[in-house]
Amino acid sequence: MKPANNIIMQAEIPRVVIAGTHSGCGKTTIASGLMAALVARGCVVQPYKTGPDFIDPSHHTLICGRPSRNLDFCMMGETGIRRTFADASAGADIAVIEGAMGLFDGREGSDTASAAHVARILKAPVILVVDVHAVSRSIHAVVKGFRDFDPRVKIAGIIYNRIGSDRHRQMIAEEEFVPALGWVPRQPESEVKSRHLGLVMASESPAMKTYGRVIAETCDLDSILDLARAAPPLNVPAPVAQKTPAVRHRPVIGVARDDAFCFYYQDNLDRLARAGAEVLPFSPLSDTLPNMDAIYIGGGYPELYADALERSRCRGVIRDRAEGGMPVYGECGGLMYLCGSLDTDGRTYTMADILPGRAVMTKKLQALGYVKGAFGNPSCLWTGSVAIRGHEFHYSRVECGSDARFAIRLSHGAGISGGNDGLVEHATLGAYTHAYFTDAFCKKFVAAAAAFRKTGGRR
Repeated sequence: MKPANNIIMQAEIPRVVIAGTHSGCGKTTIASGLMAALVARGCVVQPYKTGPDFIDPSHHTLICGRPSRNLDFCMMGETGIRRTFADASAGADIAVIEGAMGLFDGREGSDTASAAHVARILKAPVILVVDVHAVSRSIHAVVKGFRDFDPRVKIAGIIYNRIGSDRHRQMIAEEEFVPALGWVPRQPESEVKSRHLGLVMASESPAMKTYGRVIAETCDLDSILDLARAAPPLNVPAPVAQKTPAVRHRPVIGVARDDAFCFYYQDNLDRLARAGAEVLPFSPLSDTLPNMDAIYIGGGYPELYADALERSRCRGVIRDRAEGGMPVYGECGGLMYLCGSLDTDGRTYTMADILPGRAVMTKKLQALGYVKGAFGNPSCLWTGSVAIRGHEFHYSRVECGSDARFAIRLSHGAGISGGNDGLVEHATLGAYTHAYFTDAFCKKFVAAAAAFRKTGGRR
């Protein structure tokens, strides 16, 4: 008999949060290197990232061979964090959770959704990464401040990053009062390059994976494992009984996965599958469109591949399918691709030309933050009136005509224009919001794909 949804179970999951004093202190490199070192030891490592980031998880996934999951209170809530954590950690020897920004940096200057907040929810010990470039004894004032700032958060150890020499290490060790778990020297040759949305994707640089050797040589892996195993049992929701829809043929939702479109929450893809879809990856850069009943195009870097996207045969096929009524859902980069054109680097490229808008890359950040709203405009009937939560982060704008139709009204966030998001044409919808899908939305999307399949619309 499967447990009811309201039953709470206890789970013993070795776990640790790798957090930093601030962005740029090296925590992503340290966390990824730790994952690689543990994998090299033979451990099964389940990776996580606090917050809405897509890029760091791509490195985790490559290193660990298991999809990295986001843990974000604003999008998932406390129950959602615990459920995703417990479900994804099954079969792992250790869960390594990389924090975002500084340990206590949350939404709009608050504690909410910070790495510290997630650590409290998961009762996870914290290893703090501190950058000691050009500092020695003074770093202990920083460590003491972090240790004492919130007594609900257990800072169980420190990894000192960018050690300059043996003498530098000795000067810091003179007054150590929080256990040192690592002394990592400066490694400028191992740094991963950045671009306007963050680090480059894992497919573009293997440096994070190779950093495992450095961590194995400079950090106390045995003590880190002991620390993770000492984490107390965690109360988690019992697994939800999933009812697979009784359909002979599951509708196929094609998911754009290539260098141009690579920003996806793994939970979204899992929810679509649980709602009854077959999730089929394809590449708008190089594939001809396979047989499918709906399309999901996530975010990414279409501006870097605009020429190839313009030349790809897939572009015209997607447009034809959309004009035939196939449900298409695009987010951020996917929205840009679904527009008529994309302006970048002084050139205009023709895109899928489904949505009545023109995407324009800008040098200035256009929007950054959490999004909350609802689908409420009947102009895109397949979505219904379900709620939407997510995040937006983009250096582009979409210029729409005065007759533009929008399916989403935001109570928090910028969207495409004036708090409106979800530009609509046919059964195609494109939004700047990177949504964390609800079960209700997934059921609507899968039902729309199934209905399109029944009409014989698949070609």
